[in-house]
Amino acid sequence: MSVIEMKPVRERILDAATERYYAEGIRAVSADKLIAAAHVSKVTFYRHFPSKDDLVAAYLAARAAEEEDAITARRRASPDDPGAVLRWYADLVGEVGCAPGFRGCPFINAAAELPEDDHPGRRVIADHRAWLVAQIRELLEQLDVSDSATKAEQLMMLRDGAMVSGYVGRQPEQVAAALTAGARAIIGR
Repeated sequence: MSVIEMKPVRERILDAATERYYAEGIRAVSADKLIAAAHVSKVTFYRHFPSKDDLVAAYLAARAAEEEDAITARRRASPDDPGAVLRWYADLVGEVGCAPGFRGCPFINAAAELPEDDHPGRRVIADHRAWLVAQIRELLEQLDVSDSATKAEQLMMLRDGAMVSGYVGRQPEQVAAALTAGARAIIGR
């Protein structure tokens, strides 16, 4: 039995979807490609994910959970230093945005491919972005930044641009420094 076949079936399918959806795009990847990549039968595949929409939502939820877990852990590690958390996140955006194989924010990419407001993946995207903005807002409130809700939205937009900047060829340190400088300008520090 191969290492791939030792993983639980649902996990194998999600791993295949994560790799393929991110690298090739959600619309470009058929169920047959994922079935082959996960080494499962069609019956098994559809038992775990009755529709492609279900799998797309699960893929996005897994990606959201990864990011949310990392941010939550960092906030726990630095509960009294919101500035350190924000600097860490800027460094992370620079690092991730400039990494080999980076193809943009998976949530923005998915939003572009899922224009229907009622798609279950759109709910995951909206919930995750709202969660991220709320985290930024809370950190800004800890720093006693005025109008933290508006500034959190502005920082989220800046983060989106920083990811694009990394994707088009800047170095991680440049992206992180520009994101940090922009954030400082927005919050007035």
